[in-house]
Amino acid sequence: MSAAAIETWHATRSAALAVVDQAPRFEEVWFDGVDDMLSEARARLNRLSPRAAYQAVLWRQAVIVDVRPAAQRALQGEVDPRLHPLVVERVDLEWRLDPRSRERLPQAAYDLPVIVLDAEGTTSSLAAESLQRLGLADATDVVGGFGAWRRHGMPVA
Repeated sequence: MSAAAIETWHATRSAALAVVDQAPRFEEVWFDGVDDMLSEARARLNRLSPRAAYQAVLWRQAVIVDVRPAAQRALQGEVDPRLHPLVVERVDLEWRLDPRSRERLPQAAYDLPVIVLDAEGTTSSLAAESLQRLGLADATDVVGGFGAWRRHGMPVA
């Protein structure tokens, strides 16, 4: 490497470091822990009981989206397939339901009422709020998740 190239590299590096030093720090904390974050997400949702969720799906007023990983579904059971649940693991949810995404499901639409279902009703609250931020205003979740769904006698497979 020539002396001029080394000098240019050092100058470029120094300039880049100066920009980094001026960048805002992520010292501002938005939530007082995950419980506060969950409470704020839930404040935006019209959460449903297992029975209300079942009725909405049964009457085709909403689609249920099971975000549990495959291992959890295998262990705990699944929503009865006659209810046509969408199975979209949490890690893929936004990409599959954002109408603008190239990886979206055919059902993805802003006016699609989505009921997110997880194991206990915690991850689903954060997921439903995330869908609302993407423009799916009617996204919500099931209080108590799949565990409550099963305990309340909703159809499972």
